[in-house]
Amino acid sequence: MENKMRKILVTSALPYANGSIHIGHLVEYIQTDIWVRFQKMQGNQCYYVCADDAHGTPIMLHAQKKGISPEELISQVHTEHSQDFQDFSVQFDNFYSTHSDENRHFSSHIYKGLQADGHIIQKTIKQAFDPEKQMFLPDRFIRGECPRCGAKDQYGDSCEVCGATYSPTDLKNPVSALSGATPVEKESEHYFVNLANFEEMLKKWTKSGSLQTEVSNKLDEWFTDGLQAWDISRDAPYFGFQIPGTENKYFYVWLDAPIGYMASFKNLCDKQGLDFDEFWAEDSKAELYHFIGKDIIYFHALFWPAMLTGGKFRKPTSIFAHGFLTVDGQKMSKSRGTFITARSYLDHLNPEYLRYYFAAKLTPNVDDIDLNLEDFIQRVNSDLVGKVVNIASRCAGFITKRFDGMLAESLPDSALYDSFIEAGADIAQDYEARNYNKAMRGIMALADKANQYIDENKPWVIAKEQGKNAELQAICTQGLNLFRVLMSYLTPILPPMSQAVETFLNAPMVWQPEALLNHKIEKFKPLMKRVEQPQVDAMLDASKENLAAQETASKKPANDNPPIADLIAYDDFAKVDLRIAKIVNAEHVEGADKLLRLTLDIGEENTRNVFAGIKDAYAPETLIGRFTVMVANLAPRKMRFGISEGMVLAAGPGKKDLWILSPDDGVQLGMKVK
Repeated sequence: MENKMRKILVTSALPYANGSIHIGHLVEYIQTDIWVRFQKMQGNQCYYVCADDAHGTPIMLHAQKKGISPEELISQVHTEHSQDFQDFSVQFDNFYSTHSDENRHFSSHIYKGLQADGHIIQKTIKQAFDPEKQMFLPDRFIRGECPRCGAKDQYGDSCEVCGATYSPTDLKNPVSALSGATPVEKESEHYFVNLANFEEMLKKWTKSGSLQTEVSNKLDEWFTDGLQAWDISRDAPYFGFQIPGTENKYFYVWLDAPIGYMASFKNLCDKQGLDFDEFWAEDSKAELYHFIGKDIIYFHALFWPAMLTGGKFRKPTSIFAHGFLTVDGQKMSKSRGTFITARSYLDHLNPEYLRYYFAAKLTPNVDDIDLNLEDFIQRVNSDLVGKVVNIASRCAGFITKRFDGMLAESLPDSALYDSFIEAGADIAQDYEARNYNKAMRGIMALADKANQYIDENKPWVIAKEQGKNAELQAICTQGLNLFRVLMSYLTPILPPMSQAVETFLNAPMVWQPEALLNHKIEKFKPLMKRVEQPQVDAMLDASKENLAAQETASKKPANDNPPIADLIAYDDFAKVDLRIAKIVNAEHVEGADKLLRLTLDIGEENTRNVFAGIKDAYAPETLIGRFTVMVANLAPRKMRFGISEGMVLAAGPGKKDLWILSPDDGVQLGMKVK
């Protein structure tokens, strides 16, 4: 490794501000965070910035559906994303938003640079137009029958049944996903970047070593087919930045999204007094790295360098692409519960388990990685608990009880310790190359050696023998120092556990540390629990429930009239058993933001336990003794907090404006209750 301090700026692809972070996203953020933490441990000046990708039609429509402004929506999502990242120990130096003054400035600057150099062209194109909503429709907002296999309700650009790709105009019986109206074709003038103008520069740059070999080879296909002009405009209504010099044209979200890297860093520079040009000027000597998924290579390896050239900025040092995440060998599935949000995972499992498992799988290549849940349990328990933590737990108690927490003045096997320190050079090279899989194998091989040392010297046996206190202290001192070296190498992977070890050993985590001798440590506390199968099962169950609710909400029609398929027969409704119930107890649910636990008396000494999402509207004490209407024959539902044995009826827009239904209300509504 070089001794000279490097100046490094690192980014991850921007999460879209229209939904939750899931574990597939986390592959990238964890991969990047590990690399950044490693660089900082090496003493390099390294900054990690990111932002929410906050523009586009989906965000505008989602906000309309919720009855809030796009600004309110992206603010809510930003808070959620920030908390998820924090809880997974993804430590940005700045996490910002593309809906910012800085991003507007750089977007306009780059556009004007491209325009001044003759790279912007205007063309009239035909697009699908919703005559009821009076807006042009993105491909994903047109549904119809697949032109190849005939599958119904498919997107306007691809079929989820047979995998065919096509133009929206090829769909049979197309309808707008917003209104249900049949789209019409309408002309509109759009603005394009003439990407062919940059062909020679891009050919040279993509072969310069800045891309992984497989990525560079893939891009050859685009050059062979010929670079097409890139549409960077969208028609109003659109949530984004207006294109300078136009009245109703907006920058396409993919124009200002990567510019968010620059905007976030500029925001950090203004807060910390850093020099923006030192990292982004054309002659910058700093290093710039983008971590991205393989699905957005085209934007980052072709469009982005062209944009930077137009704006007179430097190009990335390297772009690192990774593959997708599968779970148990298959694409993440909502029905199987393997489409897991960050929060669903955090509700059930330690985030450091996933950080380690991803690290053990990640290589410098673009290959997909698999989260095999059986292997996940076994590997975490074997490697982290059974090997690494086990070293400390086997040695710490003797030091605390016998020697008042003091380590010995020397190591009994300094050569073994030196071999652990020397291994740090190879492990550092693996981290630098993003070959975490190899680094983890090297670290666990060292852990095996440390456990072998303890097994051979048997401190638990020596502790029972007379006159061997010094030997016992020395053996345990050796074990704890080997443990510290291992944890220093694992610090980029396991930052919270590393902090706990710093407290336990009363010493900082540094790369290739000097031995702790004649040094007082604190009492050992458990550092990590084993993963248990019921925790994983509960996470999968919760994911099924959460995503079922989300899917139901997302499929609601855009108009007020439900489609005929949503209607039920009178006989089906007659099966619903509505009962008057007395609320005999109500209490808060620990760990739940919206739920109250209600105990309902439905007569004949029959009580039911029901969880109701009415916490914002009612204090528990105000409910006790009241009567309400409940669905009594609903199948019990297993929740994270217990079993819910029914449902109380409530109405209203939500939060504080929510009212549980009383018997009198039911009579007024014409309901028949038993």
